[in-house]
Amino acid sequence: MDRSQEGYGDAELRPAECGGEPHGCAAPDDEESLRREAEADGGEVEEGDELYEHFAVDVDRGQEPMRLDKFLTLRMQHCSRNRIQTAVDSGSVLVGGRPVKSSYKVKPLDRITVVMPYPKREVEIVPQNIPLDIPYEDDDLLIVDKPAMVVHPGHGNWDGTLVNALTYHLRTLPMFREGDLRAGLVHRIDKDTSGLLVVAKNERAHARLAKQFFDHTIVRRYYALVWGNPDADEGTIEGNIGRSPKDKLQMCVFADGEQGKHAVTHWRVVRRYGYVTLVECRLETGRTHQIRVHMAWKGFPLFNDSRYGGARILKGTTFSKYRQFVENCFALLPRQALHARCLGFVHPSTGREVYFESELPADFRAVLDRWENYAAHVRTDAE
Repeated sequence: MDRSQEGYGDAELRPAECGGEPHGCAAPDDEESLRREAEADGGEVEEGDELYEHFAVDVDRGQEPMRLDKFLTLRMQHCSRNRIQTAVDSGSVLVGGRPVKSSYKVKPLDRITVVMPYPKREVEIVPQNIPLDIPYEDDDLLIVDKPAMVVHPGHGNWDGTLVNALTYHLRTLPMFREGDLRAGLVHRIDKDTSGLLVVAKNERAHARLAKQFFDHTIVRRYYALVWGNPDADEGTIEGNIGRSPKDKLQMCVFADGEQGKHAVTHWRVVRRYGYVTLVECRLETGRTHQIRVHMAWKGFPLFNDSRYGGARILKGTTFSKYRQFVENCFALLPRQALHARCLGFVHPSTGREVYFESELPADFRAVLDRWENYAAHVRTDAE
């Protein structure tokens, strides 16, 4: 980029607070390799990851006054002025911690922070008339109650994904006509996790929702069936999460805090079944596989989570009938027992708080019923 343009100082642009990476995403050099790894595993590596970028700009001492939108357009490569203006209008561009207008005149030593949805990644998206469970929809957004299915097209999953279905359902809207792989998505959940997702239908709603995810003001509660019987009724798990050095398709906790990204999960017991427990997990952050990694780290892997050690009998008896019982449960729920049950946020247009809940899907309920009956029989035999 030519820095000799009149009125343009040597402001420093850097990804904020992530050790050289944009907050909430992979560094540009790594993103493509991570995407290939995700596609090799069925199209997804992330669960609950927010789809936004976070940058910080420190303005040079010699900077002459300039409109904020023009300054950022010159400074931020591959970012259009319209995209920047949309972020400004949504309150996602701050100077000194306060939202400003596009007409704001940049001054020396200003600290500018920017939160924006990911830029478009255009591929050929085939619209498909796949039925969607949409409990709510208006002019700005919709809520999808996702079954266990891949979110994004990728290697081995070029069709039949949530994005294919959304592209068909919203095919008349500008955001969904251009084959953007991430159109409307502000966050995502893993292919084998069911539950609620919010999808933006226009750029303004997209930017405002992204800002809420960045500010950690979104309410996200999950139901998870885990192996074991925790001593406490509730607790908080805090531990940095990063990619495992031993397996690039796994995440792990870095307890010393020197690697990975800050992650916090709050949990409480909903129902105890003896050898397994139903817990509610509330995400304070949204890291890759966060609930699965945190619970496994504390010794309570998710039931039938093959990636993190939960797809085998970890608690219980050695009797063959019990082994057959667990295997039947695995067959009923052939995925990790995790469901995004509640989602709450401030509506991007009305400013009102909205809250949505999703019932557990049939496969999850069937397994809980089996464990309920098993626990009742154990109690009866004990009496």
